[in-house]
Amino acid sequence: MMNELDLGFDEQDRGDKGKHRRGRRKDGGSGSGRGKTVLALLLAVVLLGSIGGGAFYSFDRIQNYFVTPDFDGAGTEDVTVQIPQGAFLADMAVVLRDAGVIKSTKAFLEAAEDNSRSRNVQPGTYKLRKEMSGENALNAMLDPQSRIVDGVTIPEGRTAKSIYELLSEHTDIPVKEFEAAAKDPETLGVPDWWFTRDDGKKVKKSIEGFLYPDTYEIPPDATAEAILGQMVDHFLTVTGELEFADRVQEERGGISPYEALIVASLAQAEAGTKKDLGKVARVAYNRVYSQTFPCGCLEMDVTVNYYFEMTGQEGKTSGQMTESDLDNPKNPYNRKLRGMVPTPINNPGREALEGAMDPPAGDWLFFVAIDKEGNSAFTKDYDQHLRNIQKAREAGVL
Repeated sequence: MMNELDLGFDEQDRGDKGKHRRGRRKDGGSGSGRGKTVLALLLAVVLLGSIGGGAFYSFDRIQNYFVTPDFDGAGTEDVTVQIPQGAFLADMAVVLRDAGVIKSTKAFLEAAEDNSRSRNVQPGTYKLRKEMSGENALNAMLDPQSRIVDGVTIPEGRTAKSIYELLSEHTDIPVKEFEAAAKDPETLGVPDWWFTRDDGKKVKKSIEGFLYPDTYEIPPDATAEAILGQMVDHFLTVTGELEFADRVQEERGGISPYEALIVASLAQAEAGTKKDLGKVARVAYNRVYSQTFPCGCLEMDVTVNYYFEMTGQEGKTSGQMTESDLDNPKNPYNRKLRGMVPTPINNPGREALEGAMDPPAGDWLFFVAIDKEGNSAFTKDYDQHLRNIQKAREAGVL
């Protein structure tokens, strides 16, 4: 789920990584590679013997070359190891070596090559031991009892403030620590270029939008910074897989990736069904950028409710909102202000990102949910929109 990490491979590690990335042996073989290694070592010993007794000073160096450095047995003291999302077996080997679990990446990878079940090793948090043999480390990771499962699910469309509260309940880390960690999104891994706008509006750097919704395993000793950083890293992985930034810049015509991220958050908040995410995104683009909507504003109540949440006020339904709520000059998320709002208003999921990146063609300017299943009717004509609103009332939606 996360980007493949650069974990400091040495040249041997890089060779192992390329060799083992694409899969394991399927025959569960008994390790013919080790047999060849022993044979080569014996031949080296014979050769040194024929040269002369003095040449045996090189034996240890030759042995280390041919014999895989490995610990013996099941290990010593306990250690908790976090295997990141998206890690290949070679990546896992580096993490285990750096944690002192195994002596060499080669020991782990050779054990993996000899065990067809090695492909079942999953990212997550493991309770292992230091100084384990490569084979014992692999077997421990295949044992469900070694896995520390402490998952928390972040739903799509949650605001950062709501996510802090959810994470605090799960981890007992105070909300204020998450708030403090999020003050500088770049320290959590958000690249500076993400905070670029092409609409001339001042950039407000916020973590909102970059906390990717998914299920995360939280290590027992995790900090607020580490948890939020994990979510940011996952966001970067997903948007990278989608080629989100490149496609927005190439296909959306003068709209920056950050503005498209804002649109994704609007679609996540407004769409009643997943199939309508792209259409809602198209409406947002049409209202703000197409010069066909008189005010050039969003006129979406969800931006007002976001302001309410950020300022500690209770949210309201559209029917409960007053004129002063809808058009408050002090509200930077005022639905009547021209242009796009300052930041995303929640943290959108993959399908909302896809909808904002590649919305369906359409000249729609209005939409309203017309049934209790969340399906919306879209139109460019205001009179038709009024008829759709009446349809929604008759269906008991409004």
